[in-house]
Amino acid sequence: MENSDQLKEIIVGCIENNRKSQEQLFKLFYGKMLSVCMRYHRNPDDAQEVVQIGFIKVFEKLGAYDHTGSFEGWLRRIFANTCIDAIRKSKKDPIRKENDEEFVLDSVNPVVETEEFELKSLKAEIALEAINQLTPAYRAVFNLYVIEEYTHKEIGEILGVTEGTSKSNLAKAKMNLQKILKEKFEKIDQ
Repeated sequence: MENSDQLKEIIVGCIENNRKSQEQLFKLFYGKMLSVCMRYHRNPDDAQEVVQIGFIKVFEKLGAYDHTGSFEGWLRRIFANTCIDAIRKSKKDPIRKENDEEFVLDSVNPVVETEEFELKSLKAEIALEAINQLTPAYRAVFNLYVIEEYTHKEIGEILGVTEGTSKSNLAKAKMNLQKILKEKFEKIDQ
């Protein structure tokens, strides 16, 4: 990761439309922002498309960044909002539809050096698969609340629902995750 002075220099270059600075910023945060988008979009192509749109928004809004707080946190908020916008634009109602996407199992087979690393990777993969099995409504609220740390009030405003609906969807998402994970672990134990 770049130090804060280097990052400020890259940001200033981006504001001045310097292509090299934009490329540096893109390369620096692409992986992290792709992982944010993958939490909202199961299809890797959709997630990559949202990353591209997100970076365009970042470059347009970079002049508004006031250098207080975490730059990465500022980026994550833009990308989370871009993901929600993409869900809306795809004419999917993330609040009312129960299951509008097919479940996609992403199998990751990293070369592992230790059993501990292998176990951690497996746990993370299982958790991501379980989150991806949630309906779009539950997945959106879960990601916004647990991962992005939005309040229920903010989630309600973003998704156009009441604060109570946000709380209810989070509770249901957690219950569904427990059920999904229990089933996955029962299969592993057999």
